[in-house]
Amino acid sequence: MKKKNLLMHIATNFALGCLVLSVALACFLPVESETVGGESEIYRTGNESSGGVSLMFNVYWGTDEVYEILETLDEYEAKATFFIGGCWADDNVQCLKDILARGHELGNHGYFHKDHDKLSAEANREEIVRCNQFVALATGFTPTLFAPPSGAYNDDTLSVAAQLNMKTILWTKDTIDWRDKNASLIYTRATKDIKAGAFILMHPMEATANALPDILKYYQSQNLRAITVGENLQAGG
Repeated sequence: MKKKNLLMHIATNFALGCLVLSVALACFLPVESETVGGESEIYRTGNESSGGVSLMFNVYWGTDEVYEILETLDEYEAKATFFIGGCWADDNVQCLKDILARGHELGNHGYFHKDHDKLSAEANREEIVRCNQFVALATGFTPTLFAPPSGAYNDDTLSVAAQLNMKTILWTKDTIDWRDKNASLIYTRATKDIKAGAFILMHPMEATANALPDILKYYQSQNLRAITVGENLQAGG
């Protein structure tokens, strides 16, 4: 009996070990970019019919850099989507209006840059709605796209966004400009193996503003247009 119990104990531990290992491996496997509907996240459009890529600027700082970026986008007749942090917007109403006036798109990036994967459904809703309400009050435009800060979200995040008739947007390529602050690296990350339908994550950093002209030149050389996320989604079906 003792021998039988010992064997069962060993078998159980082995099974648990295999389960833990499989979960750990899954965490390190690359996630394919895809478009999914309903209450799911969107990493790219899923097809290349738009002929365009979307630059996504997550904004909680860098007002001066935002204006520099806007000037460059105008110069290259490019459009982008700016995912706005509500507490930043509170002090930069004119900048919000200028982004829209130049034909760009405003998205929602939460109000206080919280990790939405740690929030309840009620707290998720408060962060998203509060940002939307302020942007709408300041500009008359209500965002329909939500980019969770740090890419952190849970099922409640997706569900709440869907209930608010908003799409949850992530990225195809991350320039990691907030960390590396290197124009050459930012350029490489924004252009390597680029395809139409991709979403490129950026922030209003000095190095990003410096890299942007060359990035846009490269897109043009590849017959790619810089378009808003909304336009990309519409073209992608």
